Parts: sequence; structure tokens; C-alpha cells
Amino acid sequence: MKIGVDIGGTKTEAVAVADDGTVVERVRRPTGFGPRDVIASTVAVVSDLTAATGLGMADFATIGVGIPGAVDAATGRVTHALNLGLDRLELGADLAGRLGAPVRVENDVNAAALGSFHLFEQPPTSSLSYLNLGTGLAAGLVLRGELWRGARGGAGEIGHILVDPSGPVDLDGQRGGLEVMASGSGIARQWARGDDNAVSAVLDAADAGDERAIEIRRRLYEGVANSVRILVLTVDVDLVVIGGGISALGDRVMGGVREILRAWGGQTPFIASLGLEERIRLLPHGAPVAALGAAHLGGISWPK
Repeated sequence: MKIGVDIGGTKTEAVAVADDGTVVERVRRPTGFGPRDVIASTVAVVSDLTAATGLGMADFATIGVGIPGAVDAATGRVTHALNLGLDRLELGADLAGRLGAPVRVENDVNAAALGSFHLFEQPPTSSLSYLNLGTGLAAGLVLRGELWRGARGGAGEIGHILVDPSGPVDLDGQRGGLEVMASGSGIARQWARGDDNAVSAVLDAADAGDERAIEIRRRLYEGVANSVRILVLTVDVDLVVIGGGISALGDRVMGGVREILRAWGGQTPFIASLGLEERIRLLPHGAPVAALGAAHLGGISWPK
């Protein structure tokens, strides 16, 4: 049995995973804010999980945690997780001390990539990218069954790739990046009308004929399509699994994305040969892939 924990901005979810990969128990708690409360809510959700399974900590082979921010996987240190009130936290060491067992820590998108690899039951030699369309836009990579972080942990940070020199300006001061075009926060900044769910509001307004909303919607579709194209052209992954809050809108977004991918295929035989549309998979709604991937962190041998 393994424990996987996903520390999110509002909730922390823990799963118990059996040897065959089955999630046998799943619990949630609200996430604390700030170092002390993040540690406390994580320890509490693990305690809930052990109580639900009727097992003690010694009965679990590994404990893994996925969390937003910059993560040093070798030390378990987390920095710049600002939505959790964390500037710097020795999360792995602190949790290990509280739980009495070693804890592996990984960025939540990377953990979700590993979880998607197991969820879609990919062969050990295959490759997959998890494209997260949430508040931000980023990808995680699993190559030949192993999580790939890159030389400095920047692999998959495709939200900073610039694709439209005349596009909107992102928070980093760059114009036309994938994140400002196709993330929840980027669309909210473009729309700037204070809607609780800016993406749905834009899609509704576009359906009603609002020209500004139609333009933002076009950027959204193109941003997602370009993300898929970049991931396939750079690493030639077998699958691109799309998750995050925007993915929950299903065909309202993916219908437009698929139209663009088909159009690109009709323009050149090379792009058609890539089969971009056929490589896409939508993450099942509610699937705990970050927690599932975190549960599998203990078995990873990191590529050099």
C-alpha cells in the first residue's frame, strides 16, 4: 500500500493505493494557509486516511506529496507556493518528522503527469504529457515510464512560450504567451469583468455574439491546440492528457481545439502524419491524478 497526497489551493486530498494500482480509499480536508497550517492539514488528512483504512503508518510502503510551487525533489523543499502562503518550506523533512516516515515531494503538475500515466495504464516504455489547464498553464512529462523534470526543473513550463507577438500581456511582462491565452487567470485578465468563472462567462458571451468574447475564445482554442502541437513536436509523446478546471468544460473547449488541429492537418502532410487529434485524452472528471501520481513517487529512479 502507498499513500499519495495532493495539496491544492483549497483542498488537500489523500489516497491509499494498492499494489495493483487501485485506489482503495480517498479522503479530503480543507487546505491550511501558511507553513504551520499547511503542515497541520496535511498531517490531518493522512491521519484520516490511515483511520479509514484501519492501517498504521508502518503498513504503508511509501508516502508522496504533490504541491504547487517550485519543488526540489531531492530535498523536499518547496518555494514560491504563494497561493498557499509559502515562500520557503522544508515540506518533506517537516512531514517526515510528524509522520515518522520518509516523504517524497513533487510539483503537483508533475505528480499529475505520473498519475495520468498510471490511470491510462500506459506500457512502461511509452511516453505521456499531462497538460494542466487551470489557473495557470503547464505540462508534466513522463518519458519511458519515468518522470522527466529537465536539467533545472523547468521541463514542461510551456506557459511561458510566446506564440502571438500581438497577443495580450501576461503577468511576467511578456506578450502572447500560452498561459495568458489559455489559462483561467489569463482569460480572467483579458475579460476583466469580475465574473467568478471567467472562462464560462467568455464562452457564453461568445455564443451570444460578443465580438470581444469571440476573440478571447479564439485565443483559448489556439492556445490549447498550440500546447498540444508543441508537446508532440518537441518530445513526440504517445498521449497528451488534458486536465485542470478548463478541461471540465469538455466539448465547449475541446470541440474548437479539435477543429484547429484538423485544419492544421489539412494544410500539410507532415502535421497530418503526427495524428495530433488522436493523441488527446481528456482526464475523467474528478480523477485524483495528482494524489495518485504522488503515491507512485517512492518508486521513481530519477533520470540523470
